[in-house]
Amino acid sequence: MKILDKYLLKTFSFTFTTVFVILFFIFILQTVWLFISELAGKDLDLILVVKFLLFSMPRIIPLVLPLSVLLASIMTFGNLAENYEFAAMKSSGISLQRAMRVLIIFIFILSIVAFWFANNVIPYAEYKFVNFRKNIAQAKPAMAIAEGQFNDVGTYNIKVNKKSGENGNILKGVTIHEKANNVGENKTVIKAKDGELISNEKSSILKLVLNDGYYYQDVTPKKYEDRAKLPFIKGAFKKHIINIDLSELNKVDDSKESIAGTNAMLNVNELRYTLDSLNKNMDNEIVSFSENINQRVGIRKSSTLVTDKKKNKKTLPSDLLSLYNNKQKIDVIKMASSNVTSNEYSIESTQKDLKDKQREINKHLTALYEKFVIAFACFLMFFIGAPLGAIIRKGGLGLPIVFAVLIFITFHFINTFGKRLSQEGGMTPFLGSWMSSFILSPLAILLTYRATNDNGLINFDAITTPISQVFQKISERFSPAQNKE
Repeated sequence: MKILDKYLLKTFSFTFTTVFVILFFIFILQTVWLFISELAGKDLDLILVVKFLLFSMPRIIPLVLPLSVLLASIMTFGNLAENYEFAAMKSSGISLQRAMRVLIIFIFILSIVAFWFANNVIPYAEYKFVNFRKNIAQAKPAMAIAEGQFNDVGTYNIKVNKKSGENGNILKGVTIHEKANNVGENKTVIKAKDGELISNEKSSILKLVLNDGYYYQDVTPKKYEDRAKLPFIKGAFKKHIINIDLSELNKVDDSKESIAGTNAMLNVNELRYTLDSLNKNMDNEIVSFSENINQRVGIRKSSTLVTDKKKNKKTLPSDLLSLYNNKQKIDVIKMASSNVTSNEYSIESTQKDLKDKQREINKHLTALYEKFVIAFACFLMFFIGAPLGAIIRKGGLGLPIVFAVLIFITFHFINTFGKRLSQEGGMTPFLGSWMSSFILSPLAILLTYRATNDNGLINFDAITTPISQVFQKISERFSPAQNKE
């Protein structure tokens, strides 16, 4: 490796690492802000907070990595151009393409690493992150209950005035609302002076022991006229034990199939396998529904139709209702109307179900394409940032940040818009995922071409020269010398 290549690689690597760490820290703070409700007021110890952040960190990489490449490219090549190092290179016969060669190799390796990271690390971290959030109450049950507000725990809404004890398991001023499974079912409110949470990390049962309290339970009478009296049952207790089943809320299972499937947890092979299953399931449902609706309306397959000219000699009248009397006509019309309404409802219901299935397929396709988009985005941002830095000839943290933020916001907005539109069926998932890359690729080609040919970002002379000529003619026409004449 030549001295120039070492110098460029060292400069770019240092700038890229610095920018990546700063941006990563900023996005981590944003993540903490988004999940502050799950962290604040729940007596989380440092280890659990660190685990929470570690599991949430990988999902930030697809945002931070392209932006870091873009900003590092602009700053590196902007510094070289500002300090006339590019001029020295070009005077020695070294072109911009030659200077970018070693960095292109570096970005190629970085893209491979980004794809591997998106395909392996991010799905695993997403799986652990979802499980950690589900298991956080079971690891330390008192954390599931914050002071001064109602907390959704299992089939209960629990509010406590104050928590104490080593693990926050001693509760003061407990109010519990038991959820009703069905509308009109008995509703229960329990109030207690104090209580204690008892749990076992190996068990999904959370035991809540209440002391010195009472409860109210609404009663729904069988007779409708008695319901206006709003009867209820009231009772008092010295000690009352409630067993709360957290198995559904905090399920611990190493099998990914037990978790409500999300496409972010799957790698490329798993996504392809899932997509194949989803497509087959949707095709089978379409075939099954079409056969069912055909049977309901009396349409049979052509292979089952048997034509016999001798049996079909009798011709039917054009008005079939004329064969029936008035009462039979009304019955036939009512039956036909009922069948039409039933079939229409069935079609609308199935259509909605198929749209949901297609949306799920689109989400998985988008997740599949995103793993390749992040690798291409590193290349794209480099070929935008490097020539842009050579053109604007500004390094540091001023103008490069402005350009980088504007370009990246444009990229991220188009990418988000394309993904949302493709998931709703507005365009194909492939086009939605790659739309931002397709739109910004011409910009990268244009900037590389203009930087290679030593042209500016925009030919301002072509704009300013005609305007200056107009103002010059106006000033000459109304000059004082002409006015004296």
